[in-house]
Amino acid sequence: MNDPIVDEVRRVRGEHAARFNYDLWAIFRDIKEQQKRSGLTFVSFADEPSGAASNQVACCQEAILEP
Repeated sequence: MNDPIVDEVRRVRGEHAARFNYDLWAIFRDIKEQQKRSGLTFVSFADEPSGAASNQVACCQEAILEP
């Protein structure tokens, strides 16, 4: 079963990769430059947990590690 949207994304991704000879660092630099020019954030990562959330994570990790 073909999905036209998935097919288009794969086609565009393949064309973009081919422009950079499939060099991942070159592709990465191009995407970062596009992001910079656009003023948008294409990828962002969740902030590190802080405060109470951080304490809960530490508590859970200790419980997992205890024999």
